[in-house]
Amino acid sequence: MSNIGLLEVQSNDFLTIATTRPETLFGDTAIAVHPQDDRYSKYIGRQAIVPMTFGRHIPIISDKYVDKDFGTGVLKVSPGHDHNDYLLARKLGLPILNVMNKDGTLNEVAGLYCGLDRFEARKKLWSDLEETGLAVKKEPHTSRVPRSQRGGEVIEPLVSRQWFVSMEPLAEKALHAVEKGELKIIPERFEKIYNHWLSNIKDWCISRQLWWGHRIPVWYIEGKDCEEEYVVAKTAEEALAKAQQKYGKNVEIYQDPDVLDTWFSSALWPFSTLGWPDVSAEDFKQFYPTTLLETGHDILFFWVARMVMMGIEFTGTVPFSYVYLHGLIRDSQGRKMSKTLGNVVDPIDTIKEFGTDALRFTLALGTAGQDLNLSTERLTSNKAFTNKLWNAGKFVLQNLPSKDDTSAWESIADYKFDQAETLGQLPLPETWVVSKLHMLIDTVTTSYDRFFFGDVGRETYDFFWSDFADWYIEASKARLYKVEGHSVASVAQAVLLYVFENILKMLHPFMPFVTEALWQALPGRNEALIVSSWPQTSLPRDAISIKKFENLQSLTRAIRNARAEYSVEPAKRISASIVASTEVIHYISREKDVLALLSRLDLQNLYFTGSPPGDANQSVHLVAGEGLEAYLPLADMVDISDEVQRLSKRLSKMQTEYDGLVARLRSPNFLEKAPEKIVHEVREKAAEAEEKITLTRNRLDFLKSTVLVAD
Repeated sequence: MSNIGLLEVQSNDFLTIATTRPETLFGDTAIAVHPQDDRYSKYIGRQAIVPMTFGRHIPIISDKYVDKDFGTGVLKVSPGHDHNDYLLARKLGLPILNVMNKDGTLNEVAGLYCGLDRFEARKKLWSDLEETGLAVKKEPHTSRVPRSQRGGEVIEPLVSRQWFVSMEPLAEKALHAVEKGELKIIPERFEKIYNHWLSNIKDWCISRQLWWGHRIPVWYIEGKDCEEEYVVAKTAEEALAKAQQKYGKNVEIYQDPDVLDTWFSSALWPFSTLGWPDVSAEDFKQFYPTTLLETGHDILFFWVARMVMMGIEFTGTVPFSYVYLHGLIRDSQGRKMSKTLGNVVDPIDTIKEFGTDALRFTLALGTAGQDLNLSTERLTSNKAFTNKLWNAGKFVLQNLPSKDDTSAWESIADYKFDQAETLGQLPLPETWVVSKLHMLIDTVTTSYDRFFFGDVGRETYDFFWSDFADWYIEASKARLYKVEGHSVASVAQAVLLYVFENILKMLHPFMPFVTEALWQALPGRNEALIVSSWPQTSLPRDAISIKKFENLQSLTRAIRNARAEYSVEPAKRISASIVASTEVIHYISREKDVLALLSRLDLQNLYFTGSPPGDANQSVHLVAGEGLEAYLPLADMVDISDEVQRLSKRLSKMQTEYDGLVARLRSPNFLEKAPEKIVHEVREKAAEAEEKITLTRNRLDFLKSTVLVAD
């Protein structure tokens, strides 16, 4: 940073200014100080001489913008070469001087330094200031220097003539569109940002000095002042005709070399791509205005608001009714992706590893307007979901009748699941899954209508995986693999096909490739999934059957947990006595094949009764729900003597570990010196160990009592 002295005319005092760009001194049009800075208050309103300018005078002014604690507290105002100084000059009515050419050399305003490169001029000026005694000192200073992204050159702020769009009239109409409900922004909280930007909008500079883009449709007249004499036209031919009409046949014209700001061109996109300005074009009549725009929340102003303004201005209509703003995709740690951090996720590589559908589904599960942390774990999970969907499709296809089995397909076609009468005649698992599907269709359709796309994905995911794949597909095997023939299997086949094809429809917007492939593989597909009709809503469902099947699920889970607790071999079938009221026994017993299959029970030794069995005291007692219990003979599940020995050893080991934890907690030395977090963790481990010891001891006592009873 260079400190330079400027002479104050009236008192012959010197005011010291600090600058990192001494060469802009020739463009200074004022010196500014803070109005409450007592050091300089007496100079306000006077004149100072700019060094090396042959006595050019500039005013000394005051403004609260000046930071009196930064540098010397005296600010050189160079409106032609600093954005903040430019704004200050516009506010105070100061003149604006440009001392630099576009090639980085100084122009005639710099006097003796005219023609020198800016950096050469900087060195020479400082040397000359030192010779004249006006250079006070030079000291290190760190500042942000803008550089060209491509070439790395230092960018120089310059004031130049550019084309602007007057924005206030356009913004007013765009604000009214949201205010009147003609345009809705999702999430709604972004309306505040939209309104804030448009309410505080400035005129928009649309000139860009780039090699590509839409050329500004302005032609200048050779030999005339380009700021005063120009024509605007759609084509060069039209421009020439206009110029000849005004300036004669021999006139020569040239087009403005600048191009339109990319966002200006993009703002025309909703209608310019549809044949506009020909409003009778078929595409324009068919597709403008459209319903919804989906884009990132970070370009709400740059693109969305400008499309709205341009659409209203040129067509009289808002270009879309809804704006859906998605979040930004960040890395697993929530950081913005950048080449510098090396955390950029290449979508092509991601697709190769996880598949397009898994990537789409992962991104679509995000919440509107919320940034999404993209992790390998999420992608891996949704790749597994894609595989699960594919395997479910294979299961359905493998268990459908052959194409030649006309009678079997007629039986499947007879099931009208959109009718309450058909639903009421289905077995319990089928009634349950069809009812759950119909509820899902309503929920998902509502979520789609409200643009809750993440909810749609999660709801469909949960139904497919937790209800259809985990429960109904497994339950259907009890019918599909029976030897009785088509009559038993057809109901399961019909339900499998009906539920699966509707799942594909609901997932298709998220996972178009795998769902379309599976859809095309299903029999009788005469049209692509993408153009098929959406599932019908408000279809029948049976809430009582849903509750009944949930009881069956609770019973199955209880038996599965008991098998796991006693380490029963997965393939081993065990006996069971189901105890419940007459009503519950009625519907549970009708699905004994399903219960036996899902719980790995011995069908020949599966009993349904209203009271506990005679060997209840030698059985594991399970309470699956209110009024629904099960008794599992212990001898069927484990070798009791071996289990007693195993649990005794386990209990001894657990007791040793627990005693060690208690000893640490009783040690004053540990409690005083160990960090509070460590002490808390040891206490939690001790409590957990005590609970496990109690459970193990109770089970051991139960096993020992069973041995005594048997003896």
